Amino acid sequence: MAEIELLKQIREKASQRKKTIILPESHDERVLRAAEILTKEKIASIITLGNEEKIRSDAKNLKIDLQGIRIIDPEKSDKLSDFANIFYNLRKHKGVTIEQARETVKRDIFFAGMMVREGMAHGSVSGSVATTADVTRAAIFCVGLKEGISILSSFFLMVYPDKVYSFADCAVNPNPDANQLADIAISTADNHKKLTGEEPYIAMLSFSTKGSAEHEMVDKVRQATSIVKEKRPDLNVDGELQFDAAIVESVGKKKAPGSNVAGRANVLIFPDLNSGNIGYKIAQRLGKAEAIGPINQGLKHPFFDLSRGCSVEDIVNTASIACLMAE
Repeated sequence: MAEIELLKQIREKASQRKKTIILPESHDERVLRAAEILTKEKIASIITLGNEEKIRSDAKNLKIDLQGIRIIDPEKSDKLSDFANIFYNLRKHKGVTIEQARETVKRDIFFAGMMVREGMAHGSVSGSVATTADVTRAAIFCVGLKEGISILSSFFLMVYPDKVYSFADCAVNPNPDANQLADIAISTADNHKKLTGEEPYIAMLSFSTKGSAEHEMVDKVRQATSIVKEKRPDLNVDGELQFDAAIVESVGKKKAPGSNVAGRANVLIFPDLNSGNIGYKIAQRLGKAEAIGPINQGLKHPFFDLSRGCSVEDIVNTASIACLMAE
């Protein structure tokens, strides 16, 4: 399968990057098994968080080899006070007290967030136990947004036998404004290149192509396209484009003559969450694409959220993706 081949390539590239990834939810058997695989296959250096005695006892009972995996207990860490002070200073304007800050950063996903923030790891993967809301809070409060990017967003790799597309945003933002839509496009283009090695060609999607319709929803897409061009003149971007004009060469030539993106787009930016979520599911269920994601983006460093129904392989693959997306 094309998905398997792509993920194999991602794992191989990740192993060359020598990154350190935190898997904080050590109380989950799937996490410990993923940590073992990531370490044995030399995909990444792994840190897991929690009570060391319990982790080693659990691993022994499950016949999991922890050799080469670093274990840190947030409760006993000499970094706890520093992290509490940093978090307090970040959130005191919201009424957070130093005591509340200390209790917050003791929590595994928040401690992981502080470690990533302070450069002690390149990224974190969690959410097999924690809720998406908690992982997102830890990401935004601790890691923060990348400079020049205004919004946390997500994308899917949509894998076909002969081509890989990136779809965004299909999971996070209901109705981004023009500036946010532009930042979603920039984040997705950069990550498409990191994960596939391909030059990104960004189509800003709409129900209109180059003025074939007039509406405020079309205006937003046009504005976003202009913002991308202004912020990142190095990127290949065009809009507004209908889906067929974006990906079908003959249609692109007819509807958008002279466009360097129409008919060849591999990064598809949907104007809102309605269209994005529906679009990726149509591609997956009727188009038989393999969907990898959603993958969080827009942060200073990778801080990924898993589905609570994830498999061990999902955790391994997500950690591998984090290695490639890390600076």
